[in-house]
Amino acid sequence: MRLKGKVAVVTGGTRGLGRRIAEGYLAEGASVMIAGRDASAAAALLEAGASQVAFHPTDVRDPQATAELIKTASEQFGGLDILVANAGISIPGPITALSTQQWNEVLSVNLTGVFNSVQAAVEHLERSDGGRVITMSSVLASRAVAGAAPYCATKAAIEAFTRSVALELAPRGITSNCLAPGFIDEGMGVALQRNEAVWLRFRGKLSMGRTGLGEEVAAAAVFLASAESSYVNGHVLEVNGGLAW
Repeated sequence: MRLKGKVAVVTGGTRGLGRRIAEGYLAEGASVMIAGRDASAAAALLEAGASQVAFHPTDVRDPQATAELIKTASEQFGGLDILVANAGISIPGPITALSTQQWNEVLSVNLTGVFNSVQAAVEHLERSDGGRVITMSSVLASRAVAGAAPYCATKAAIEAFTRSVALELAPRGITSNCLAPGFIDEGMGVALQRNEAVWLRFRGKLSMGRTGLGEEVAAAAVFLASAESSYVNGHVLEVNGGLAW
């Protein structure tokens, strides 16, 4: 119960890695506010978590919506200790085919959404005895591939953003770190594996011979949220099993 008594907000927490992280936090004793756009996707988690978990409909692109999310979590659970800014999307395609609207859509969710979430959370996190900001990057932040320019660009930007935030918020008692999952058998990773032509390019890079599990990413997220990571700040933690890129 490493997170007993802690309160966490997980954006994009109804499915994929966000859901796995929320489940990991609940198992470690935290109270969790999961945020997303689809309330029905949260039903099973809400039922299993009883009074420990709640859902708040949120579009992270909207700063007022993220502020309301953080305020609601703090009021309902009595504070805020952990923010996991996980919400993200990908619109694949060559840059010659992507529209400006598609480019902006990825940036608004993956980058501006993280900014909105972190900005709204700071005043609440600094009241904690160990505030935590955890952002989500990707293996594709540092190992770019063709056909994913908006996603690669936003994830690389998130890593730089996280390091800057770490410097700013450290004097307030808040650490800021980033998780960079590799090829995980969850969420976007499942969709990637279903595209045989694309997956053929990547499966040979898995030095452990398998994709990662959502639970393995959640375990890293628990570490970054716990007291065990109290002197870890501005770090990008890769969870990829080792990649032969």
